[in-house]
Amino acid sequence: MRRTGVRAALLPLAAGLLTLTACGSGTDSGSGTDAEGRSAPKLSVSGAYMPEPVTDDMAGGFLTVRNTGDSADRLTSVKSAAFGEAQLHTTSKGQMRHVTSLPVPANGTLRLGRGGNHIMFLKPERKPVKGEKVRVTLHFSKSGHVTVSMPVKATNFVPEK
Repeated sequence: MRRTGVRAALLPLAAGLLTLTACGSGTDSGSGTDAEGRSAPKLSVSGAYMPEPVTDDMAGGFLTVRNTGDSADRLTSVKSAAFGEAQLHTTSKGQMRHVTSLPVPANGTLRLGRGGNHIMFLKPERKPVKGEKVRVTLHFSKSGHVTVSMPVKATNFVPEK
């Protein structure tokens, strides 16, 4: 009898919390569109790999993020338990620089590859070797996180296009 009274008292509180949660964002989660009618980002990751590092203190990471949604997103950070730090880098006019995020255009692609945008892994637990796989979590501003398995390839590996 007492349990029923507690449940009855908590029911309106739970309903109110659900209502507040549903009102919190500009995205209509029921239809998958934002206030302007654009669909949310729809991300997929392919072609992930890490060339076997030539030094003991850093490694590069490459992959492709495809967005088939009508809204852009941003890759904001990367984490891997195999490395103490991971940074997003861009290369322009032969100069590499650290950036806080990289754009994933609506209905477009973000390519991370040699000589351009890439992930720089620093402070490895140990140097990864060809044939291993490194687990990496990509964090996006709108889409949350995506975890990928990044195979370690030969140092001079070049993917087919």
